[in-house]
Amino acid sequence: MSHLETINVVTEHKSVPVQLHTDFSGLSEEISKLPGVTSVFLITERSIHSLYSKYLEKELSSLRKEVRVIYVKGGEKSKHIDRTGEVYNKLIEFGADRKSLVLAFGGGVVGDFAGFIASTYLRGIRFVQIPTTLLACVDSSVGGKVAVNADLGKNMIGSFYQPEFVFAPLIALSTLPDREWRCGQAEIVKHALLSGGEYWEKVKEHSLSDLNANAPILPYLIAESVRFKAAVVSSDEKETGLRKILNLGHTTAHAIESVTKYKKFSHGEAVAVGLITALFISEEKAGLDPKISLETVDCLKRYGLPFTTRLKSKELAKHMLHDKKNVGGSIRFVLLEKPGSPVFDVPVESEEIVRNIRRQKAL
Repeated sequence: MSHLETINVVTEHKSVPVQLHTDFSGLSEEISKLPGVTSVFLITERSIHSLYSKYLEKELSSLRKEVRVIYVKGGEKSKHIDRTGEVYNKLIEFGADRKSLVLAFGGGVVGDFAGFIASTYLRGIRFVQIPTTLLACVDSSVGGKVAVNADLGKNMIGSFYQPEFVFAPLIALSTLPDREWRCGQAEIVKHALLSGGEYWEKVKEHSLSDLNANAPILPYLIAESVRFKAAVVSSDEKETGLRKILNLGHTTAHAIESVTKYKKFSHGEAVAVGLITALFISEEKAGLDPKISLETVDCLKRYGLPFTTRLKSKELAKHMLHDKKNVGGSIRFVLLEKPGSPVFDVPVESEEIVRNIRRQKAL
């Protein structure tokens, strides 16, 4: 049986099922439940589509609708506002209307980009997230954040726009290289720190060598991450309060990505480094036990993730001034009092950031 579990993200206006499946079976059945779909547009990377096109085409053939494919390039540089025009024009050329459906088939970049396209084309058409990376399964496909990048910042142009459903075929994870497994694991570590309790203990027990598409622990790790994020999003869909905790590690991460022009670090790797920055600052400003920081460093090592950076501390702090979470020019961090007890909107001075990034360099 393909279906493993469904976790619902319940917002004020919509309930979004996040479905974990072993393969693509059942996708067309879920699409058929959506009323009045006139046409279907698959937005994906060419390399991803080539891996799974025969399975996907077989599954979608029962819809008895032509499925048009629109290819986009991968990587954060391709998620730029300048790249949207050609996709809008393709949709217009193919006759997409208000009842058309977009399928975002790929990792986090494709999901963010295709979701943004869907949210803005004809002032919003329906879309479905079909994540193909661990990172997208546990984080970016869940919660309805869609965005593209600007020259001076990541995800600066976007909206909160929920998909009709999320369909995660875990078979797609079977082709992931180790680096992609590590990226997803960084977000799992983040969620475990925010959640605390048994989930944090379980995450600490494992390592990269335990993870593959058939690993017995994998559905548990994904489901617990999704369950945690779903609970947060359900209580605060548009990030006016609690949802801000999901940015743990991201203030430093976005600065790292910006400084290196998205070329050196993947998003997950940048988040891993950012987690340690946040934890070190948490020791000073939130009373975090230093033992937790050391446990997290050890955890990141076992998952093959970086925990420090050679980038200039002052340059990173400078780039944080462009972070979209800032208020009145003040850099705001998510910090941790202990696993399971995050605090958000904490103002942090540039000197504190520089000091703690330098401390990371000594690890």
